[in-house]
Amino acid sequence: MRRTLLFVAGGLMLAGIIHIATVLLVPHFATNDAWAEMRRFGRPGAFHTVPQAEAGAEPLASLDPRMLHSVCRFSLEDGPVRISATLLDDFWSVAIFDRRGRNAYSLNDRSADRAQLDLTVITPVQMAQLRQDPPEALETSIVIELPIEEGLALIRVFVADETMLPQARAALETADCAVALE
Repeated sequence: MRRTLLFVAGGLMLAGIIHIATVLLVPHFATNDAWAEMRRFGRPGAFHTVPQAEAGAEPLASLDPRMLHSVCRFSLEDGPVRISATLLDDFWSVAIFDRRGRNAYSLNDRSADRAQLDLTVITPVQMAQLRQDPPEALETSIVIELPIEEGLALIRVFVADETMLPQARAALETADCAVALE
């Protein structure tokens, strides 16, 4: 009898460990991650304006309907990525996400203290190489060192009312997301 209870307890513990491991590994093996979700808006290496959020027809979950969004999928495999745009004086923000959609960095108009966005995303290895011979092109850029290989850049522009929509769209059209040092 005691031996049977020991086997049952061991079996329950093993089942619990397997269950916890499975739950923790699901996000790692999920194919519908943030990178795949953004694929429908366009090719990597360029910004694509996300359709404006409307009640009941949001293109992505949790989008603010008072903001206009533009997204760029990028890879740091070929070198650092430079993100630039000429944005409005009203509120704007840019966020860098890793492939899984976790926020790695964010910046807004107040902390940048300018309407011209110039941001370079770089890996630690690329940063070590650039420190030896830094290019002049990156002197005015905000350089962000992140331990990611692929990611997403999301620019958000505040649209106070419908009359501001054309200006906000035009500002997002200036956004560029390209390899910095080709």
